[in-house]
Amino acid sequence: MRILVVDNEELAVRTLCNTINKVIPNTDITSVTDSREALDAAFKIRPEIAFLDIDMPGVNGLMLAKAIKEQVDPKTNIIFTTGYSEYLEEAFTRLRVSGYLLKPITPDMVKSEIDNLRYPIELKGQKRIRIRTFGTFEVYVDDKPVNFHYSKTKELLACLVDSGGMCSIAGLQDILWEDTDDKADHRSYLQNMVSDLVKEFGKLGCSDLIIRKYGEIGIDSSKIDCDYYEYRQGNPAAVNAFKGIYMSQYSWAENTLGNLLFHK
Repeated sequence: MRILVVDNEELAVRTLCNTINKVIPNTDITSVTDSREALDAAFKIRPEIAFLDIDMPGVNGLMLAKAIKEQVDPKTNIIFTTGYSEYLEEAFTRLRVSGYLLKPITPDMVKSEIDNLRYPIELKGQKRIRIRTFGTFEVYVDDKPVNFHYSKTKELLACLVDSGGMCSIAGLQDILWEDTDDKADHRSYLQNMVSDLVKEFGKLGCSDLIIRKYGEIGIDSSKIDCDYYEYRQGNPAAVNAFKGIYMSQYSWAENTLGNLLFHK
C-alpha cells in the first residue's frame, strides 16, 4: 500500500506517520513538508491513499487534492487531516474525498478511514505465485491461471493453503474424500495428485513451493501472495476484500469460513 502524507509541520508529519504505522505496520509511506513538492511526490509514487493537511502555505490541501485527482489518478483516496471543520462540505461534495479527520488523529480514526475507503485498494503482491481464497479458490503464476492434469489437484493445493503448513497424507485423504468410507482406497490417486502438483509448479519454475517429507506434504507460504494470509495479518486491503465468501467450491472450507466470520 502506497501512502503519501503531506503537512507543513514536521512534528505533525512524524506523528501521523507513526500513527499510520501502528495501523498498518511496515507500509510504504512517503512524507512531504512542502506542499509545493507534494505533487511531484505523488507523480513519483502514485499513492493509493494521500493524507493531506488543508491549511498549508503556498499550495493548500484543497488545491493539492484537486491536482492529484486531475493529474495523477482520479481514484486516489484523499483523506484530509485538519484542525478545521469548515471545509467538510467542499471536501465531500466537490472533491469527492475519501475521508476527513480532525486533529488530533488517533490510530482508531486512521483505521476507520482505511477500512472504509471510497476506492477500495486491490490487494497486490510482489511474488510470482498469487492465490485467491476469497470467493472461489484460484491460483496464478505470473498472473496466468495454473492448470493441473487432475482436476482434484487444485483442491489438494487449496487444502495445503488452508492449513498454512504441513499436512499428513492420511489427513488429506480424510479432507478430500470426507464423504467416502474407504478413504484408503484413494491413496494411490492422492500420490498421483501430489506428483501432478510438483510437476506443474516445477514446469513453471516454482518447484520450491512444495515441501515433501515422509508421510507429509506442505507449501512454503513465504513464496505466495495470498489474501487469506494477508487477512490474518490484518492487512486492510485484505480485510476489505473479504465479503463473507471463502473457497466456496469446497465444503470442507466452511470451518475456516466460520472462523473468519466470527472474527470479522
